Amino acid sequence: MTTLRVGVGSGNPVKRRAVELAIGSAADADLPGAPTGVAIESVPVDSDVSEQPRGHAETIAGAENRAAAVLEAAPSDGEAAAFDLGVGVEGGVAGFDGTDDRYLIMWAAVTDGDRVGRGAGPSLALPASVAARLADGAELGPVMDDLLDTEGVAERGGAAGALTAGRVDRAEALAAGVSGALGPFVSDLY
Repeated sequence: MTTLRVGVGSGNPVKRRAVELAIGSAADADLPGAPTGVAIESVPVDSDVSEQPRGHAETIAGAENRAAAVLEAAPSDGEAAAFDLGVGVEGGVAGFDGTDDRYLIMWAAVTDGDRVGRGAGPSLALPASVAARLADGAELGPVMDDLLDTEGVAERGGAAGALTAGRVDRAEALAAGVSGALGPFVSDLY
């Protein structure tokens, strides 16, 4: 293999950037097949979960569904070869045992068609006013857009950036989840 072809199951540029950060280049990573290059492509696919995943199980399922759907998609450059790895990244909201708060959660899945790796990014407590709107059925992206009087927060700094005054970069936070999901593909410990 000369080039590792990686499909990211989303058209969101922040999710693609997260995968770029996690994978790096062939020169600085122990990637499957020892490629001499890496090609990362956005592949908009459905998550087959609700627009606002609620709970860890639904958020993980969305990430896994996106990763699997990438492997079924044809590359946009017309090459016959399928992707070597499919990556799915999904954000959701969930609670944790021991607290009554609701959290922004991030999960990633990586698959080669046989194996699946999973990893989580950081979890951030949601303000009570945001959590209340989500409990009423709203989606986090539009709630944050409304709260910040802007549009497209999810394709920029995201809720993570807004909730931490920029201390948590959304792409870097998602990259942590993708890096964890890559574990079975880059470490001999699995």
